[in-house]
Amino acid sequence: MTTATLPSPLTAFQRLNQPKGVMQLGLITRAAVLFAGITMTTVCVAAIMRALFGFAPDLPHLGNAAIMFHVATVIPCVPLGLYLLIARKGTALHKALGKLWVALMVITATLTLFIHDGMALSWIHIFVPLTYRAAWLIISSARKGDIKRHKAEIVSLFLGALMIPGVFAVILPGRLMNVMLFG
Repeated sequence: MTTATLPSPLTAFQRLNQPKGVMQLGLITRAAVLFAGITMTTVCVAAIMRALFGFAPDLPHLGNAAIMFHVATVIPCVPLGLYLLIARKGTALHKALGKLWVALMVITATLTLFIHDGMALSWIHIFVPLTYRAAWLIISSARKGDIKRHKAEIVSLFLGALMIPGVFAVILPGRLMNVMLFG
């Protein structure tokens, strides 16, 4: 007598998230990237618009050059990363924009080290070495032709080191994005 076995939730998730090609994202990963990228881009645009139109209070954060450059490099990473993950892969445009995105992510991560006097670090700075590691692996795996690893590192960098700190920048009182959005 045989008993019917149900597939484990992990197996069901893996089957549902199976991409159509090695360069494409699976359904669940694509949905997560789209949701995170569109939501964060919208939040960034709303915060910038509130500040530009005078609806945000004084922003002493912008007196700090490291914060200004950090914001100037991180904001484009959100829509650019979303575009790179969703658009056609392997083209000359994809490669050029991908290099720009990785460079902006590394610059952004490096700038966070200089935001506080004396390089005072907090828990959020854990994303700096994670960004450096992912950037290295993104480049090396692409050069080796390991597209599966390349894709996995980009998705993890986008969702992990860009979206997670971005969410905290919005929800933690006193952070620039929080002040720009909520006053």
